[in-house]
Amino acid sequence: MKFGLGLAAVAAMTMIASPAIAAQVRPFDAGILAQAQAQGRPILVDVYADWCSVCKVQHKHLSELTRNPAYKSLIVFRLNYDTQKAERRKLKVPRQSTLIAFNGRNERGRLVASTDREVISRLVRSTLK
Repeated sequence: MKFGLGLAAVAAMTMIASPAIAAQVRPFDAGILAQAQAQGRPILVDVYADWCSVCKVQHKHLSELTRNPAYKSLIVFRLNYDTQKAERRKLKVPRQSTLIAFNGRNERGRLVASTDREVISRLVRSTLK
């Protein structure tokens, strides 16, 4: 006799085992950023490049941190350093691997090329104040 789980049961178990990400992650759009700022939302702008090893470490930390339900109203805007040059100039971004925290229109802080999980965590928490 063979015992097996159906695909639906496996899918349900997978959903239970992997927590949902609380923060909303979306491509950078200046108009949507302005709307979120006007609403007073917590915002993180993640300036990345696909080839950047520092960015990959930052993304690992960010995806772990933003699973916390405390960040359910956080919006993470991912700005591509290589293709969104005008947008990064407007934000005065010096290089890829830059993280910019906002609470509404108020900039709370920036990190450039940091991979320290605790430092990144403090920056993300600053969006909630």
